[in-house]
Amino acid sequence: QAELLAWNQAQGNVAQMSANRRRMTNIGTFRAYALAYLKSHVDINPNMTCMVRQLEPTSQGIPLEIYCFTRTTVWVDYERIQGDIFDYLITVMPEFGLSLYQQPSGADMRVGLRGEPARVGAGREIETLPTEHSADHA
Repeated sequence: QAELLAWNQAQGNVAQMSANRRRMTNIGTFRAYALAYLKSHVDINPNMTCMVRQLEPTSQGIPLEIYCFTRTTVWVDYERIQGDIFDYLITVMPEFGLSLYQQPSGADMRVGLRGEPARVGAGREIETLPTEHSADHA
């Protein structure tokens, strides 16, 4: 917020016109949040490039690119870290008024043609797998 205020003040009379002022947006706030999240993430290398940037808008939306490096080069660990980061960022998107775009499939079309409301996750529940510890108490 302070950055926007400083920028608008530096523009002088030009910023008096509403169209010439910078404003907070939900996607800009999400980008800043995602970058702060990455920079504080224990598995991200703080000595290498880290950024969240907006790519060219398409008919499917505004793509965001997450560019950073993990502290590890172990492939399995890297994939876990990447998955955890995306899982988290996708789950917080609604807090910023954003949603992930997924191109409709035939199943979506059938639901729509029947007049049913869309269901996130197709109404499936996440299965909890028993652990070794829980098997001992069964």
